[in-house]
Amino acid sequence: MNRINQLFSQKKANILSIYFCAGHPSFDNTVPTIQALEAHGIDMIEIGIPFSDPMADGPVIQQAATQALRGGMTLRKLFAQLEGIREKASLPLILMGYLNPIMQFGFEAFCQRCRETGIDGVIIPDLPFKDYLADYKPIADKYDLKVIMLITPETSETRIRDIDAHTDGFIYMVSSAAITGAQSDFNAEKQAYFKRINAMNLHHPRMIGFGISNKQTLETAAPHAAGVIIGSKFVSLLEEYKGDAKRAAEELLKALKN
Repeated sequence: MNRINQLFSQKKANILSIYFCAGHPSFDNTVPTIQALEAHGIDMIEIGIPFSDPMADGPVIQQAATQALRGGMTLRKLFAQLEGIREKASLPLILMGYLNPIMQFGFEAFCQRCRETGIDGVIIPDLPFKDYLADYKPIADKYDLKVIMLITPETSETRIRDIDAHTDGFIYMVSSAAITGAQSDFNAEKQAYFKRINAMNLHHPRMIGFGISNKQTLETAAPHAAGVIIGSKFVSLLEEYKGDAKRAAEELLKALKN
């Protein structure tokens, strides 16, 4: 069973997934960050593929991607870093990146390298759903790579149900139709969105991301999904503690409790 499916079959609530950008704040930080996060009880990790035009990302992740690219990080080098990762980490690993570098690598070659290195899924924010169904899903399925699709408050009910019917793993529920970035709270409109999607009784579990950074945002979002995804807050902490992922993880968990 794919590790993503295994996680959601074993744990139905309070799942915590963390995003970081490969190559940030230093080129060789990928494996130590994965190991530190797993050691601190994180359930799932999203590894960002740095790209020069990350349109869904806010300034924190944009800056991390820029720094990673300047340090020489590429998709090919990331796969090289991930060789043997399954001897060091057992939690689900997802690559998150934009279509351009993946297509330059070659989508089937990308899927094959994901399987070889032990990557369980991929999130491609700028991949249109109809293109996914027509051109990408058959290849991804061949390699048991889960393509995770995003929904926002503007996504129609019809499209949400189509995504629920034709994808696997989980649905990435973006908290708002905005870029990534930490928020102090979720307003009534966003909470209504969480409740509306929850009431649809979708087949697949959902993870809520974008804006979760503290106890208040965590406690507001968590009851409406299987768990939450945190990115910008952790990326900021990695920067602050100069790549010390152990310290960054400790400070993040502290912020989520207090």
